[in-house]
Amino acid sequence: MALSIYLDGKFVDKKEDATVSIFEHGLLYGDGVFEGIRVYNGLVFRLEDHMGRLFNSAKGIDLKIPVSKEEMTELVLETTRRTGLDDCYIRLLVTRGIGDLGIDPRKCEKAAIYIIATGIALYPEDRYEQGLKVVTVSTRRTRPDMLNPQFKSLNYLNNILGKMEANRMGADEGIMLNAEGYVAECTADNIFAAKNRELFTPPPYHGILEGITRKVIIEIAKENNVPIHERGMVLQDFIAADEVFLTGSGAELIPVVEIDGRPVGDGKVGDGFRELRKLFQERTKYDGIPFK
Repeated sequence: MALSIYLDGKFVDKKEDATVSIFEHGLLYGDGVFEGIRVYNGLVFRLEDHMGRLFNSAKGIDLKIPVSKEEMTELVLETTRRTGLDDCYIRLLVTRGIGDLGIDPRKCEKAAIYIIATGIALYPEDRYEQGLKVVTVSTRRTRPDMLNPQFKSLNYLNNILGKMEANRMGADEGIMLNAEGYVAECTADNIFAAKNRELFTPPPYHGILEGITRKVIIEIAKENNVPIHERGMVLQDFIAADEVFLTGSGAELIPVVEIDGRPVGDGKVGDGFRELRKLFQERTKYDGIPFK
């Protein structure tokens, strides 16, 4: 598999050469932020949005990124360029850097930047045709006053615990509720419901990470005169929906046909999802920054 890695100042092309210090605070404490970015047809999709969210997340945890947005953009483009691929996945991380065994971030002299560009493993294609089976998990989404979910931080244990629950129940994904019982998001994706040809999705203040793909779908809906609502939603809103689908950089758009053992709509992938996916795929053909 083609692979390119920027390792805080140098490029390497082998996993075994991509080593970091055991005193790296991103490893020791999950102290850092990251982005997952897609590349389609030689274009880095919505890179400006990803840069904005990365720098906002870093500011939120008082992490000083040692390069400008323009310099970071070029690092991402060069790392991608070195893969030789037209389509790939990028994982961009900025950590607190190397410190000591205490949690005090002042002991880390300089933040570190790591970028991985390689092939992408999506859900199998049959999941896009047959849909996912999801369950509601008991692990609640972290409250904003505890760890703001709008920071795309390296601390993903909350999501991982939810994913483990879904795995134990034999489901493809898990729906996570917030502390008040409203639906927030899934363990790795945002969630949408379609009802009477209108779209609904939980709002940012209900404990979600505002996904870039989520943002694109909202834009596409508005451009095509599909009513779109960001509002508080309970589980019943999704169970009673005509269609449900998830969005994320890795999954793109993927349909849900069953929630907690109950079918969504007629239990089949709907035409609304298929049309939105087609529009999204068209968008990826031009909406991005070229790296060649």
